[in-house]
Amino acid sequence: MATSRQKAAARRNVKKARKVQSRRAHGATVKKRPSGLSTRQKNRMSAQTFAFPKKRKEPLNDARHVRNAVARFDQVEGVTEKERDNAWRRIRAAARKYGVHIEAKGWRSLMKGGRTGRSRKSSKSRR
Repeated sequence: MATSRQKAAARRNVKKARKVQSRRAHGATVKKRPSGLSTRQKNRMSAQTFAFPKKRKEPLNDARHVRNAVARFDQVEGVTEKERDNAWRRIRAAARKYGVHIEAKGWRSLMKGGRTGRSRKSSKSRR
């Protein structure tokens, strides 16, 4: 069963798809692929350009990817706190390089609003 967030995301995606289809039908040229990195490009990048080099997760090759790495930092699974510390240092260095402002003081403050910081529903609210 889908959650309300998943349903809302699906409605947004359908709306976007209809808009693109309509633009194509009226003669507009619309890219079919997103402008992100291809698998080939990711495979050619050195491991040190990733926030998590062992897992090759969160590339840090431009400002857009740095902002994305900060936003998705709490979603990376299977890494130790030491790896997170090192990744946060790499992200901060890349942010300085590309002129990205990061408001969070440390990666632990990002975890509070993410998956690990969610409060579980009490048994009363499920009834």
